[in-house]
Amino acid sequence: MLTGSVTTMLEERPAWLVPAAVSLFSATMLGGAFAFQYLGGLAPCVLCLYQRWPHAAAILFGLFALVLVARNPGASRWLTIFGGLALLTSAGIGLYHVGVEQLWWEGTAECGATGTPDSLEALKQQLMAQPVVRCTDIAWEMFGISMAGYNFLLSAAAGLLAIALSLPRRR
Repeated sequence: MLTGSVTTMLEERPAWLVPAAVSLFSATMLGGAFAFQYLGGLAPCVLCLYQRWPHAAAILFGLFALVLVARNPGASRWLTIFGGLALLTSAGIGLYHVGVEQLWWEGTAECGATGTPDSLEALKQQLMAQPVVRCTDIAWEMFGISMAGYNFLLSAAAGLLAIALSLPRRR
């Protein structure tokens, strides 16, 4: 599988490295999302916003794990695993969002209109409740992959790696 030097490097990594990487990764993902929003002018839909919350949780789990790494390595390891699970949660929401963008399935009620209004007042209320950005609209993509798709791919890989590197080592 891995060459001897890479395996040795992974086994001898500092205990603070994985929790720091979890926090740094999620901070970078959130920073990118905010940059697209505030610098790029791309308003997020509700599913975009939902994908951000697990990244915030992963940052906190990683930071708490860093604080405990020297005093309680076991707790630090578990907090890092929870950070990895938070990344997988964001990846799952990202995958769901990709399905909504591709019209594989419907989004949540907050993503757009559900049902047909039966009066002018009901239509007005439905229009006023609409999100500014619909979840089916792809605001940006590169190589045919949307931001939700990149969040899925990157967060899933980072989450699985964080969990794998945080599990107790077998000798």
